[in-house]
Amino acid sequence: MTKKWQDAPSNLHAKTIDEVIVSLDRIVDWSKTNNKRSGYFAALYRKVTKNVKQGIETGLFDDGARMENLDVIFANRYLDAFEAYANGERVSAVWQLAFETTESWYPLVLIHLMIGMNAHINFDLGIAAAETVEADQMAALKPDFEKINHVLSSLVDEVENELAQIWPAFGMLDRFAGSLDERLADAGMSFARDRAWAFAEEVSASFDKAKTLDEMDKKMTLIGQLFLSPGFIKGVLLLLIRIAERGDVKKKIEILE
Repeated sequence: MTKKWQDAPSNLHAKTIDEVIVSLDRIVDWSKTNNKRSGYFAALYRKVTKNVKQGIETGLFDDGARMENLDVIFANRYLDAFEAYANGERVSAVWQLAFETTESWYPLVLIHLMIGMNAHINFDLGIAAAETVEADQMAALKPDFEKINHVLSSLVDEVENELAQIWPAFGMLDRFAGSLDERLADAGMSFARDRAWAFAEEVSASFDKAKTLDEMDKKMTLIGQLFLSPGFIKGVLLLLIRIAERGDVKKKIEILE
């Protein structure tokens, strides 16, 4: 077994949402120190987690304790995968793709974020939901599960502003689009959430969970690969955008924090 990332943080597995944030802090700090693009997704994810914590504390969710349990189970899928990959151990194909992509210069920051979200939302979230409650309690979990979308939607403008700092032309496109991009982002997140919930129900009801997870892992890996195979014309455009991105890896992580 050969380590992929030397000196990467270890013992990341969390028991509380506060421990999740501490583990994400460690990944972000290590990524900045070592100029690792893994910090892009980790910085965004930490922001989301802090907002979920705030939602729990302010009574956004019907059952705050259950939501924290879901958040911790959900986060540990990413934290455990990060640590396993760093140590050269086997991880799901969709996370293997995401982590390997962080070693490549070419993809835009936005592409790194999309591939990470594909792995964590489209694959991990449904599994985490199914592990949070028994099958007969899934219906009771759904309202709080759907409220996650409100948390994500509240961050759209902030993330767009951050991406505009990395690629200034993004800000011009955002202003030109007006509220259309926010509506599209909300629709996209709702679609991803609904797909994750359908997968959660499938996992919860499955008699062969290993097979169910393996099949979804393969499907989501193919989707992730689509982000990296845009075709010649789009590829040239993305290359030009990539060249126009401002800042080194550390600076981009700091912008996303």
